[in-house]
Amino acid sequence: MTDNNHSSQPGQITEQTSAQIYKRLLSYVRPYWVAFMLSVLGYAIYAASSTAFAHVMKLLVDSIQDGMDGKRLFFPLLVVGIFAMRGVGTFLGTYFMAHVARQVVHFLRLDLFKSFLVLPARFYDHNSSGHLVSRLTYNVEQVTGAATNAITVLIREGLFVIGLMTYLVWVNWALALVFVAVTPIIGVTVSYASKRFRKISRRIQGSMGDVTHVASEAISGYRVVRSYGGSEFEYQRFLHASDYNRKQAMKMALTKAINTPVVQLIVAVALGFLVWLALSPDLMGDMTPGEFIAFLTAASLMAKPLRQLTEINNTIQQGLAASQDVFAFLDAPTEPDSGTRTLDRAEGRVEFDQVSFSYGADQPQVLKNINLKVEPGEMIALVGRSGSGKSTLASLIPRFYELEQGQIRLDGIPIAELTLSSLRQQIAIVTQQVTLFNDTLAANIAYGISNPDRKAIEAAAKAAYVMDFAEKLPQGLDTLVGDNGVLLSGGQRQRIAIARAIMKNAPILILDEATSALDTESERYIQQALEHVMQGRTTFVIAHRLSTIEKADRILVVAEGEIVESGTHEQLIQKDGTYAMLHKMQFHEQVTPQ
Repeated sequence: MTDNNHSSQPGQITEQTSAQIYKRLLSYVRPYWVAFMLSVLGYAIYAASSTAFAHVMKLLVDSIQDGMDGKRLFFPLLVVGIFAMRGVGTFLGTYFMAHVARQVVHFLRLDLFKSFLVLPARFYDHNSSGHLVSRLTYNVEQVTGAATNAITVLIREGLFVIGLMTYLVWVNWALALVFVAVTPIIGVTVSYASKRFRKISRRIQGSMGDVTHVASEAISGYRVVRSYGGSEFEYQRFLHASDYNRKQAMKMALTKAINTPVVQLIVAVALGFLVWLALSPDLMGDMTPGEFIAFLTAASLMAKPLRQLTEINNTIQQGLAASQDVFAFLDAPTEPDSGTRTLDRAEGRVEFDQVSFSYGADQPQVLKNINLKVEPGEMIALVGRSGSGKSTLASLIPRFYELEQGQIRLDGIPIAELTLSSLRQQIAIVTQQVTLFNDTLAANIAYGISNPDRKAIEAAAKAAYVMDFAEKLPQGLDTLVGDNGVLLSGGQRQRIAIARAIMKNAPILILDEATSALDTESERYIQQALEHVMQGRTTFVIAHRLSTIEKADRILVVAEGEIVESGTHEQLIQKDGTYAMLHKMQFHEQVTPQ
């Protein structure tokens, strides 16, 4: 069963008024104010021409009463002219408003995606990719409702209502007050519906995130799902998520279904009361039959725009709820990058000085008072049980997480003083979980490099033994790898990741279980490639297979966030401590209880 309440940090939703949210949305409209004003002009033409139809009825009735001499051709041409103007207004309004709205959604989506790219690692620890993709697609698209359909109807029908009300007041102000009197009643109804619409919209948006999250997990992990008989379990998860979304959508439909007829009934009652009053000689005054017909025509024309205005309230509230959620993520604190210093190419000296770290204020310390000095070109191996803090220690070097205590220095410079781009330019990382993009092998190897040299790509591919299998593919290095390298084996994907690190040619190399996905033969080749690429580079190797790090300059044994042993392979074996025990266990030797 999925959690349907996803306002997780740091994208916490804070209550804002509709005016505040719309004001911020309009900041995206400002660059396109010319197109926006052309749209408003178009809708003003539409409203004026539609209102003029009521006045045509007055002229027509009065002319029939007074005689149609010389006006037989005039009225048909007038009607055609009015509808032609209405068509021009509709085109101008619809086209230019759509242009503005799509620009708003486009740049809002770009801003949100850009925000995702600079949010800290902690953010991704608390938010699933499914929910983030849902916000980037579904939620941003919901803004289109508020920025396109809603504004279109709001301006077009709003100006139409204003035009009709102005005409009613001009014809007979006393009768027009009847419509003014029902306005507060309509306002209260719409206000109640607005609050409910927005509340339900938030639930729908959250549930859409659940639907996307469950579906993406089941689809990307289809091998595990089928191998372990999880199809029914995943179906039930998706059923619950989708059913919750359906229930919220039905609540929205119910509110909308009740809201619209209620408003229409109020308008109908007002119209009926208006007709009853209009038949009173005192209120009729000196109105001509044409003016009376024109008044009733204008009053009846009011029903349609009022109905549409109340119906778009649903769309507006969905858009506002989506906008509020999107803005919460846009306002989330980005990855801190207060550093001002840069390095062209570091020597590779890394120092940990009294470093402690935890993943949250309420979480236990993962690292405790780590002190470590690594010289340029030195190979440091980190070993220990799962959860001991090895990967966390390596993650602090490129500043994926901010230190809470102590200091890490690169070539004597605190890494907090370096810009993130400069710091990370010095580091190449190969992890156990390889990420490949749905592009060619060559593009994946040269990822992040502008105008890469083809020969350099081929050299990196050769060094990582990628060419062994690339040459057998239809397009060689120009073969598409599929979604996250699905068309390749685990070992092949790992080799591409290592080739990518070789291509970057950074002075610091972090290998987090880099050979874990390789078979014995591939591992031997990769080890040879790594030995070559590690020459002259400061290397941190996190390894489970101890056979791969026996040649390390230093092996650090990490346990419960502390470095408990340090030395070469031979020294630690002779010490007969934690490392020696782990080594014996891996090579199936009997461990004597102590």
